[in-house]
Amino acid sequence: MKALIQRVAHASVTVEGQVVGRIHRGLLVFLGIDAEDDNAVADRLLSKVLNYRVFPDENEHMNLSVQDIKGQLLIVSQFTLSASTNKGLRPSFSAAKAPALAEPLYAYFVEQATQHIAVETGEFGADMKVELLNEGPVTFLLSMD
Repeated sequence: MKALIQRVAHASVTVEGQVVGRIHRGLLVFLGIDAEDDNAVADRLLSKVLNYRVFPDENEHMNLSVQDIKGQLLIVSQFTLSASTNKGLRPSFSAAKAPALAEPLYAYFVEQATQHIAVETGEFGADMKVELLNEGPVTFLLSMD
């Protein structure tokens, strides 16, 4: 399981012209689910997302988490994070969890997150348009490999 996190001033997700998720200051989380991932992996990754110190303190050092700043999460499913790009010129998605199995794990991750912080989401499996204002820019790939 992977989370590409971006520190944002604001972010939103649109599906078929309608905004389905919008946050102000916080983290945009692109979530990739691999074939072997389960609830335990999701719990560990969520803990890392919630506690990862990427927001500046009073000395402008990255010492605060999204929870410390009372920020929000915008969680967007992104199976392309599970792609293998080592060979050739076309990505392979064989490592990604099948959509019918990934969607419940995505929903679990979101549900667990809502117990700790304000959460908005995209729409699993939809063609989404994502807009964001990345602060920094600050972007990290968190992985449970």
